[in-house]
Amino acid sequence: MANLIEVKVPDIGDFTDIPVIEILVKVGDTIKKEDSLVSLESDKATMEVPASHSGVVKEIKVKLGDKVSMGAVVLLLEESAGAMPSAEPPPKAAQAETKPAAPPPPPPTQTRTQTPAPAYVGEASAPRPASTLPPQPSPLKATNESIIPAHVHASPSIRKLAREFGVDLGKVKGSALKGRITEDDVKGFVKTELAKPSSSTGGAGGGFAMPQMPIIDFTKFGEIETRALSRIKKLSGNNLHRNWVTIPHVTQQDEADITEVETFRVKTNEEIAKSGVKVTMLAFLIKASVAALKKYPEFNASLEPGGENLILKKYFNVGFAADTPNGLVVPVIKNADQKSIIDIAKEMSELAAKAREGKLSPTEMQGGCFSISSLGGIGGTFFTPIINAPEVAILGVSKSSMKPIWNGKEFVPRMILPMSLSYDHRVVDGAAGARFTTYLASLMSDIRKLVL
Repeated sequence: MANLIEVKVPDIGDFTDIPVIEILVKVGDTIKKEDSLVSLESDKATMEVPASHSGVVKEIKVKLGDKVSMGAVVLLLEESAGAMPSAEPPPKAAQAETKPAAPPPPPPTQTRTQTPAPAYVGEASAPRPASTLPPQPSPLKATNESIIPAHVHASPSIRKLAREFGVDLGKVKGSALKGRITEDDVKGFVKTELAKPSSSTGGAGGGFAMPQMPIIDFTKFGEIETRALSRIKKLSGNNLHRNWVTIPHVTQQDEADITEVETFRVKTNEEIAKSGVKVTMLAFLIKASVAALKKYPEFNASLEPGGENLILKKYFNVGFAADTPNGLVVPVIKNADQKSIIDIAKEMSELAAKAREGKLSPTEMQGGCFSISSLGGIGGTFFTPIINAPEVAILGVSKSSMKPIWNGKEFVPRMILPMSLSYDHRVVDGAAGARFTTYLASLMSDIRKLVL
């Protein structure tokens, strides 16, 4: 004779009024003792309510969002003789040894006609082989979680995190109790995938489900013109996409008082006017950047592909972004630490001219340790430059402007240069980024420090 049993929330400690975030079974499911029925999530933990008996689910007494405490009825379970074990279960060790094998078929009276519930299997029960689980959407927010297998042992917050990263949770191994996937498991999987070579489609790694851009017929909305991207933009576009996706960027912004440097620059150009060389502020920035790279060597480095070691460079090659009709290219000033500001200015002028004519050789764009992107001749204040891998940092500078600065007694006009430093957060932390820009600003504020 079948018995109707109330399955209640067990002792869950000091927690009360915990919301139900996931219902793992449905009416008609045959479940075993210790199978998970619902998931609860408090501010501090996620927990599951296990089945106290084996049987068939007759009625579910809670719904998503309900708040429950110890003793609250979760569901009604019909317990029958067919649902009870006919013999004493084997020892736990024996169960573990036979875990991969499929369980014996249930008695005829308990034949299931419905699809298996996406319940998380309890520790004491033998899991069903994955091959016996037919494809089905998750019972919670199925429209948003259709790419995540329902049998994955993860809370909704972890599933949301996986969607944000584009991670297939079916490929992530859980490290918590009962194989539950944690936030660290997802992040560890992401790091592993980022270390792999990029796929031919430009994705960041084989484990990512990057959504494709929709194809839109823009002619439906008005007149259009199709213009082919230049070869430089196609090549740089792939590199920029890879660098942006695979490198965790952080941008530190600061300002440098360049009043004295600008006065010195103008005077220098007057003195060397007959030489044909024009010294720009970028030449001073390259020289100052070299001094900062020497003081903070982690910026003059590259991360090994596996992410295990940092390669510190003993040479100082600085690239600068050159604007050409076909797009940006980055020529490199080799051994900038061994050259004067005038030498750097002359070489920059020659490389920029070759860039505009499309005559730069590959070797003139290789070997960079650090890059500078200057928009000072155009305008703007701050921006986020994209790191030029395998470098770990890039400096962006914008248009300088005269500002009133308080000197302790009065406001005085000073020429201020906005600076934006993007760095790889795997290599450089925020404190180091701030120290680098602060030191760089101090060098640009006092030209005498560049020769010390």
